[in-house]
Amino acid sequence: MPKIMIIEDDPAIREELALLLENEGYTTLVIKRFTDIPAQAAQEHPNLILLDIGLPGKDGFSLCAALRKAVPAPVIFVTSRDAGADEVRALSLGGDDYITKPYSVPVLLARIKAVLRRSGGPEQADLLEAGELRLSLTKGAVSSGGKAVELSRNELQILACLMVRTGQIVSRADLIDALWDNQIYIDDNTLSVNMTRLRGKLAEIGLPDAIKTRRGMGYQL
Repeated sequence: MPKIMIIEDDPAIREELALLLENEGYTTLVIKRFTDIPAQAAQEHPNLILLDIGLPGKDGFSLCAALRKAVPAPVIFVTSRDAGADEVRALSLGGDDYITKPYSVPVLLARIKAVLRRSGGPEQADLLEAGELRLSLTKGAVSSGGKAVELSRNELQILACLMVRTGQIVSRADLIDALWDNQIYIDDNTLSVNMTRLRGKLAEIGLPDAIKTRRGMGYQL
């Protein structure tokens, strides 16, 4: 699995990020010494870098430019600064994505996978797997036991969010946030309609009960 470098000066946030990513199967490298970070990156060869802006010494903007010279790894800014000008500056300096805190966990994980795919890294393959389910993101189809069915854009994104967090409860709000982040504009009622259609298509391939409703909490694959 890819190695992700976390450059964050808040100990609680960086440890939370590391735990989250390790639970998803990633290898993490948590930076605690904020000197010569580009040299540390060049030594460790990360596949992706998560970078805060407010850091001791060099800020994230300056550091991004230096990291770009040191390693080919893509950079995702993860910061509490939500001004549009900061995002534009971050992307113009070579950042590959910009996520504001507090972040939605499924959105963060989905965007990490997307950046790794675009960069041609270890997550280049478009296939998600969970138990008997196999989801092709490029073909927009889900399969199980030799049967396959095509999904709509909404159904694809909903299932991908659930598969990224297999076994965990994903709230309706998190699903709506994830779809909104992918330029899919839906409301609560539309989510219900798409969930019903998705379950129907899973039933067509022999998995009618793959998605469980956890009353008052959300959905679980």
